[in-house]
Amino acid sequence: MATSSSTCTQDSSTEKERLLSQFAGYGSRDLLAPRPSSLLGAPRPSLLGSEGRKPFKLGLQLLKIIIVTVQLVLFGLSNQMVVTFKEENTAAFKHLFLQGFQDRAAQSVHTQKELYSRIHYAVQQYMALPQISLGQYAYVLGAGENGSALSLCQRFYRKGTIDPSNDTFDIDPHVDTECIGLNPPTYSPAPGNSDYKNFTLKFYKLINVTIDFQLKAINIQTIINNEIPDCYTFAIMIVMDNKAHSGKVKIHLQNQASIQECRDPNVSGHAESYALELFDVCVAFVCLMSLLLCGRSVLRGVLLQHEYVQFFKHRLIRRSKNSSSYDMCGILLGTSTLLVWVGVIRYFSFFQKYNILIVTLRAAFPNVIRFCCCVAAIYMGYCFCGWVVLGPYHAKFRSLSMVSQCLFSLINGDDMFVTFAAMDQSGPLVWIFTYDTIMAQTKEQVRVSALHQFISECNDTPSSGKFRGPEGSSCSFLCCSGTLNASIERSD
Repeated sequence: MATSSSTCTQDSSTEKERLLSQFAGYGSRDLLAPRPSSLLGAPRPSLLGSEGRKPFKLGLQLLKIIIVTVQLVLFGLSNQMVVTFKEENTAAFKHLFLQGFQDRAAQSVHTQKELYSRIHYAVQQYMALPQISLGQYAYVLGAGENGSALSLCQRFYRKGTIDPSNDTFDIDPHVDTECIGLNPPTYSPAPGNSDYKNFTLKFYKLINVTIDFQLKAINIQTIINNEIPDCYTFAIMIVMDNKAHSGKVKIHLQNQASIQECRDPNVSGHAESYALELFDVCVAFVCLMSLLLCGRSVLRGVLLQHEYVQFFKHRLIRRSKNSSSYDMCGILLGTSTLLVWVGVIRYFSFFQKYNILIVTLRAAFPNVIRFCCCVAAIYMGYCFCGWVVLGPYHAKFRSLSMVSQCLFSLINGDDMFVTFAAMDQSGPLVWIFTYDTIMAQTKEQVRVSALHQFISECNDTPSSGKFRGPEGSSCSFLCCSGTLNASIERSD
């Protein structure tokens, strides 16, 4: 027991002497001092081979940038096909189910006959879809009312009486829904099915009319990129909005697409290509190597931390205790590519001219952030002000997001005439707020306020000793008193 205790004491003293040694050995101060800067500092030119070392990490970073960027481009092309397929189908649905639809034109009706005509047109087009559509679509049963394929619903106030002649109304805010279910002619009628042409709308208390149904389609253009086609389910809703009760019913179509794997994919007569799989393996291997190098750096940092803890403990004598999400994939892949590209900037410090720019950016970054915060506050103030003042009179200012986009465009001088030409001229105050005030300010000379005029009367130079310094406020009194005396002399 005594031998064991003496051995531990001897080992502890040996480690302490080794850590506190002045010689360049393991655990000495001379050896530990430069290691933090070597581990955590900027990369050294020795990595470029000036000291006989191979720039393995730099080469790996450059290779990772290339292959990750290529992978991002390939994913972007695939994602573009997916988004284009959805947008083109949405445009096709609008032309198929919305009577008189025109691109970039708001759909609305103003008479009861027109509203009934739009409802009947949409239902008839749905029933005859296989005969009139250029695309291959399939009905989805069970998505509507009572297990039907299509639901025709109206939402209205439970009780509503409006008499504008007497300026009286009686409204029950509870909302009721009335629906009927319809099936295509090739299928059996839906339970409780009724003729949609006898569907009566309660206009005096109507909130909206909705037509809901689902369609299936297959995107076969992915075969061009050696990918298996995806199967889509489109949840379509046609909304006829009357909640404003202004005599104008707005009509719009909403399309929500979901992607799932096809049951029995079979692409015959197409050669198998493993180039994409091989490229994915290369990307995974390079990323794994980069991860291992990062892990090695972290491990070396942990070991260095342990050595420093042991060193300072003796030095200072202290003790211490089945569906692929393209959006999410795009966000992760885009962010990772951005970080990969930004991460290579640190290697530009090898060169003197680039290093000057990097040091300048590093020193100016806090001030740039402060400037951006101030600009953001002013920008948001203009956004809210423009939304409140111009929103009722201009379509580009109806929502905060549209206000922000339009304001950013106007700051750059784009779309100026079109924006002011589309302004509703029924409100003269809005024109005074947006245009006439700016025009008057530009035509007139610069106005000098009373405060600036008073300050300009003080002609003392900075070397006169009358300016305010950090030690007192007598200079302000002298300056003002001098101005006051001059004013009294002029009045006399």
